Amino acid sequence: MAVVTMKQLLEGGVHFGHQTRRWNPKMAPYIFTERNGIYIIDLQQTVKQIELAYEFVRSVSERGGSILFVGTKKQAQDSIREEAQRCGMYYVNNRWLGGTLTNYRTIAKSIQRLKELQKMEEDGTFEVLPKKEVAALMNEQEKLNRNLGGIIDMPGLPQVVYVVDPKKEHIAVAEARRLGIPIIAIVDTNCDPTEVDFVIPGNDDAIRAIKLITSIMADAVLEGRQGEQMTDEAAGDEEAADEAEGEKSAFGAEAELDAAMDFADDFDEE
Repeated sequence: MAVVTMKQLLEGGVHFGHQTRRWNPKMAPYIFTERNGIYIIDLQQTVKQIELAYEFVRSVSERGGSILFVGTKKQAQDSIREEAQRCGMYYVNNRWLGGTLTNYRTIAKSIQRLKELQKMEEDGTFEVLPKKEVAALMNEQEKLNRNLGGIIDMPGLPQVVYVVDPKKEHIAVAEARRLGIPIIAIVDTNCDPTEVDFVIPGNDDAIRAIKLITSIMADAVLEGRQGEQMTDEAAGDEEAADEAEGEKSAFGAEAELDAAMDFADDFDEE
């Protein structure tokens, strides 16, 4: 079964690029034609690239890897948050803090501070503090949560970064490239596809287009996790079978020893 159909892409407006005067020549191989001053993206290539990205994400997820969803432009914020949460992954949808990947230790300290503030709110600490101090702490918590809430449970650096609009998220892309983290991105006609490992040529401004492609990446994560669970269950069954076989072998050896001892006793009596 196809991961996505041409009809879905057309209905989502994925084929609409930018105005012809706002383009990156490196995107020429992914452009089908020009119409009324707008570039039309070659959706046959989009289908192919989505399938490649889907398979890659599925395999990473199946091995237990994590994917970071990134999209801070207004059109992408809701889809990034909703789809990352749906598949149990991590996201940045408000503002990319410089060093989120390349200076993760410092970011981790801010995340720890956010957790401390959340705990203070939950255990009633805020209730016994002066109102002015509580207001300052809650303001700090809100700001940290806005920028770091989507990665608060991320155990470390992700294995893959998925990006909506690599031109807008150029800092995130640069950090991932520096660390050798594979990048999947929706790349519009004004972007540089050479900065991305898995190029998904498409409209990165339409909410429906972003939602469609991002949901497909989330589906890939979920399918991979099912495979991971099945692999774990199979490994567990194999381990249980090995233990049972070991018990049988031990029982068999013990029975053989008892039989040998009985034979020896009979021999001595004779």
